[in-house]
Amino acid sequence: MKDNELSNYQPFLKEILSKIQLARYEMLKTVSKQTITLYWEIGKSVSEKVKLEKWGKSVVEQLSKDLQTEFPGIRGFSARNIWRMKTFYEAYENYEKLPPAVAEIGWVQNCLILEKCKDKLKIEYYLRKTKEMG
Repeated sequence: MKDNELSNYQPFLKEILSKIQLARYEMLKTVSKQTITLYWEIGKSVSEKVKLEKWGKSVVEQLSKDLQTEFPGIRGFSARNIWRMKTFYEAYENYEKLPPAVAEIGWVQNCLILEKCKDKLKIEYYLRKTKEMG
C-alpha cells in the first residue's frame, strides 16, 4: 500500500470497525431481550403449574433434564435457573412500569437485582441505573 493510500485507509478501517462494534452491540441487546422474554414466559408457565397443579422440585428437575436433552450445549435450563425464572416472573407480574425495564438489561443483572433488593423503589432504581450504565 502506498503512503497516501495508507493515510486514507486508517480512518476508513476505524469507521468500519466502529460499525461492526455497534452492530454487534445491537445484536447482543436483541438477543438479551429475547432471552428475558423467553425466561419470563417459562417463569410464568412454571409459576402457573406450581400454583394450579402443585408441581414441585421433581417436576422442575425433570423439565430441566428434558430441556437440556432437547437443546444440548445451550446453557440456562438448569433447575436452579428455572426456579429463578419463576421468581423473576412472580416478582414483576404485578408491576406496571417494570417489565419493559427488565427486558432492557441482561438476565444476570436482573437476577442480582432481585436477590439484593426487596423494595419496589430500590428495584426500580437499580433497573434504571443498570440500563443507563450498560
